[in-house]
Amino acid sequence: MSPISVSLDQLRKYNVPGPRYTSYPPATHFTEAFEPSPPTAHDPRPLSLYFHLPFCATQCLYCGCTNIVTGDTSKSAEYLGYLEREMKLRKAQAAEGSEVVQIQLGGGTPTFFQPEEIEQLGALIRTHYAMAGTTEAGVEIDPRSLTPEKAKALQRAGFNRASLGVQDTCGKVQQTVARIQPLDMIADCCRWLRGNGMESINFDLIYGLPNQTVESFNRTLDEVLLFSPDRFAIYSYAHIPWVKPFQKAFEDCLPDAETKLRLLQLTIEKLTDEGYVYIGMDHFAKPDDAMAQALAHGTLQRNFQGYSTHKGVDIHAFGMSAISHINGTYQQNQKELAAYYAPLDEGCLPILRGYAMTAEDQIRYAAIMHIMCNLFIDYAKLSNEIGIDFADYFKAEIASLDDLEADGLVRRAPDGLHVTPLGRLFVRIVAMRFDAYLQGEQPKGRYSQTV
Repeated sequence: MSPISVSLDQLRKYNVPGPRYTSYPPATHFTEAFEPSPPTAHDPRPLSLYFHLPFCATQCLYCGCTNIVTGDTSKSAEYLGYLEREMKLRKAQAAEGSEVVQIQLGGGTPTFFQPEEIEQLGALIRTHYAMAGTTEAGVEIDPRSLTPEKAKALQRAGFNRASLGVQDTCGKVQQTVARIQPLDMIADCCRWLRGNGMESINFDLIYGLPNQTVESFNRTLDEVLLFSPDRFAIYSYAHIPWVKPFQKAFEDCLPDAETKLRLLQLTIEKLTDEGYVYIGMDHFAKPDDAMAQALAHGTLQRNFQGYSTHKGVDIHAFGMSAISHINGTYQQNQKELAAYYAPLDEGCLPILRGYAMTAEDQIRYAAIMHIMCNLFIDYAKLSNEIGIDFADYFKAEIASLDDLEADGLVRRAPDGLHVTPLGRLFVRIVAMRFDAYLQGEQPKGRYSQTV
């Protein structure tokens, strides 16, 4: 794939609020009035399991995740017991014969857990769920908490993919956000993980952090490229002091909007010039990585963990705040620890809110996921898959793309809709044209900026 160049004018024009399409409709439409239906018999489906492990030893000041800061290491053992209770309950929602093709540990800090607890979790998963012949198992890692023993435990527990939270290598930025991790620490982590069977390593970076400049982030990119990770996830910093008040501490040293756009421009141009495939939104991968291959073969999918290599799976999600997507319903767990534990003590799933997709939602979900993941809609093929005449059903939406086509983001043809390499940068903008919940509505602060 050729390197991508993008103008600041285009970034400015399309930098508007919009959904990230980790679900459809977005989670803003979930309701506490939702009640899950009893499990009904259906055909076996591949399963993706997500475990939210919320504990962190310290608070990183950029973080907007649902986490619990504690120095009490006994918390993880208690939590593990509740995860097992939830597994026993939720596996009833999987049809007989369903097999796990994917596992992901997120947080929080999954490597807060002790080596024996990591192995215990791996054993519990395999006790309660049947594994497919090949299972992709990934884990998010805070480099400050990884040890050689934990790397070995991850291998014994069956994990073969790791995502390192690097964020930024500049000392001044690290100090501002309370996340000190020298390059030697990153090197040690990579060596331990590679030596313990990790087939793919991703680096998470964040642009828009306090005290970040174009020059400092350019050095960060140069330094992390020396490690040659298989993937990058490079996220836009979300400043949400009304949710996370500790972020107010550095409001006066955040990059301005123009600088943030320059950071994004630098990132896209530098990584694609280095040969990484721009998957879409925040993700980049080497051409031979499974994520780039999934993009090429049309098996990419989006969920609440971002882009995933497995399409057509049911997601069973465990732990506080985790969101399942099962048989056309979204189910979000309680967001507070005590509220998560209480229903499990009574033998009930700890569901806070959810949403049952309508037939119309299912149709638009298919269209939006094809745009977000395949970057192409074959009208005849998708019409056959979802039982409608796609071009006729969405004629108004397709006609609305005049401006995006004029700007080079899409190309319309009689047989389908193509998102161009440039349009890949603004794929959320294209998807928004097919979102029934946004028609006649100007998205506002409920959503993050699209670039």
